[in-house]
Amino acid sequence: MNESILFDHDGSADDFLSLLLVLSMKHVELIGISITPADCYEESALETTRKLLSLTNRPTIPLGVGQFHGINAFPAHWRAKPQILNALPDLITIETEHSPVPDSKAMIIESLLASSQPVTVLMTGPCSNLVQAIEENPQICSRIKQVIWMGGAVDVGGNVQTYNHDGSAEWNVFWDPISSSKLLTYDLPLILIPLDVTNTVAVDLAFLDRLARQKRTLYTQLAGQFWATTIDSIPAYEYTYFMWDVLATSYLGIPHAFTLESIELSIVAKGASAGRIHRQAGSGQWVQVAKAVDQHAFYDYLFDQLVGVD
Repeated sequence: MNESILFDHDGSADDFLSLLLVLSMKHVELIGISITPADCYEESALETTRKLLSLTNRPTIPLGVGQFHGINAFPAHWRAKPQILNALPDLITIETEHSPVPDSKAMIIESLLASSQPVTVLMTGPCSNLVQAIEENPQICSRIKQVIWMGGAVDVGGNVQTYNHDGSAEWNVFWDPISSSKLLTYDLPLILIPLDVTNTVAVDLAFLDRLARQKRTLYTQLAGQFWATTIDSIPAYEYTYFMWDVLATSYLGIPHAFTLESIELSIVAKGASAGRIHRQAGSGQWVQVAKAVDQHAFYDYLFDQLVGVD
């Protein structure tokens, strides 16, 4: 039996690369896709999601869009950037419906309760939609096999650089630190893929060159176009972008490539360190944290999936 996956993303290029990777997995049944309006504007994120599902012949997968807009908003120019995806050559001509979709909270509850087996929840954005669903119906916790979340920075610095913050937090946690703190208390099997490990797998120009030289498939072509849009995402003298969401997604296929550490963690909910995840022995919540990954195994898996999918 295929593994049932519920995917919650927040609409950036990295999230859609993760969606492509999930769709390439033959051992996975994607039972629903939830959108968090965090690093995106929900209208464009919903459109891109629908286009990709149409292009890959999966138009009937249930969708939901969250109605909560966070505590600490992503910068507006970051949120607008993913709109370029819908203008890319392979997507611009794809017609999609414009009918409304349910609130993510309702879709998550319905999908989990209707599943014939426990479900893995993959989150590549903030955790708010899942937390709100659990708050409304705690029974769904028994339907969750595990939660894989790209979020946080445990033993490294964060990537939040904004007014009156000390830079210790990662954006997916910082967007809604209160829900992030709650998630740790639910005693769910939580696997955290933090900046500690994502910072070790870069997307650089050598990677993009290698991808361009692969066999041309729909997936390699889309992936190349999506990653090309990220070149100016992080101003730097040397182009550097990381496999944040894609690395977390790859855990579904190659969990053996990851080194996990069981750590007692706590999350700061407010103040100058809001969203900071830190070790708190004796009074924290136990979480499985990815601390290392076999880089060669990861990159080989990624190329095999993108090239080998029908």
